[in-house]
Amino acid sequence: MYELPMFPLEQAVLPTSVIPLHIFEPRYRAFAADVTPRPEPEFGIAPIERGREVGGDDVRADVGIVARVVQAEEFPDGRWAVVSIATRRIRVIEWLSDDPYPRAMVEDWPDEDLAGYLEQIDAVDVTALHQAVERVSDAVGRLQPERPAPKADLGPDPAHATWQAAVFAQLNAFDAMALLQAPAAGERLDLATTLIRERAEVLEALANERG
Repeated sequence: MYELPMFPLEQAVLPTSVIPLHIFEPRYRAFAADVTPRPEPEFGIAPIERGREVGGDDVRADVGIVARVVQAEEFPDGRWAVVSIATRRIRVIEWLSDDPYPRAMVEDWPDEDLAGYLEQIDAVDVTALHQAVERVSDAVGRLQPERPAPKADLGPDPAHATWQAAVFAQLNAFDAMALLQAPAAGERLDLATTLIRERAEVLEALANERG
């Protein structure tokens, strides 16, 4: 368990996501000034279950991700532009004071079946995930014929690939939260495949309507 600066957002962020942040609130300006110079500039992101990002008085989830800053710039008026990459999943054990910015005690949350997952995974299930992602890619290509169809470069690790696939498919906030809360990699693989297929069906229907 360790303390982490936190940036609550009104959406669930999944590992492998690129997160651009425009920071203008005073408390988050202090956050950026503190976090970005660190040798390991990491912070947590947890979804807001009720309330808004601006102003406080929000209700925050007890699951989230760790984000690593890859680019940061402070503007003359004190605003910040920060780009980070979501690296791993965490549980929030306790929210601390928001003074001078939100902080929490957290612990890393690796997949609960990771030890035996790669030995037990069925290649058919991995193929199904890839096929679902290809359907999304093809449908987006039909909807935007003026652009090359997007391609997902899923890595060889099936546990990691589920995150990549879900980010590529741009699942809605409810579905992304369900994936973030899935305790085991095998469960997440099955759920991701189902949700991405449903996403593909919606996109395919839209493409068919447009002819």
